[in-house]
Amino acid sequence: MEIETLRFGKINVQQDKVITFPKGILGFSSRKKFILFPHSENSPFFWLQSIDDGELAFVTMNPTLVEPDFNLDLAEDLAEDLQTSAPDELEVMCIVTVPNDHPENMTINMLGPIIINTAKKLAVQVISTSGKYSPRHPVIRKSQDEAEGQTP
Repeated sequence: MEIETLRFGKINVQQDKVITFPKGILGFSSRKKFILFPHSENSPFFWLQSIDDGELAFVTMNPTLVEPDFNLDLAEDLAEDLQTSAPDELEVMCIVTVPNDHPENMTINMLGPIIINTAKKLAVQVISTSGKYSPRHPVIRKSQDEAEGQTP
């Protein structure tokens, strides 16, 4: 199938690559079908493009690239929503916000990760209840001197 998008123009989408969010994404509950593709070769970033709305796309990345110890305790009902309890079938992505004027200040929403069953192409966005994660976690860590406005 071919879809028209704001950022990429017309793109061909293979039906077997479509990821379904039965409950949608937070704030976009009516948008249920997306595709995930790399931003560019060797980039840590991916685009999560809505099939339902060509103007809706999110930059995402694997949170372990920012916080290697990132982990989630998956609720039992989440395993039902994703139709699996096998961790090797799951991939975690988080939405990244990239400010137009200062891309070095990009943040990653680790509070609301997206869990994808890669085998069945089902996904849900969850809210972490651990209290460890923020919706605006810096992707690029600044040194203490930079954070305080001093030069090294």
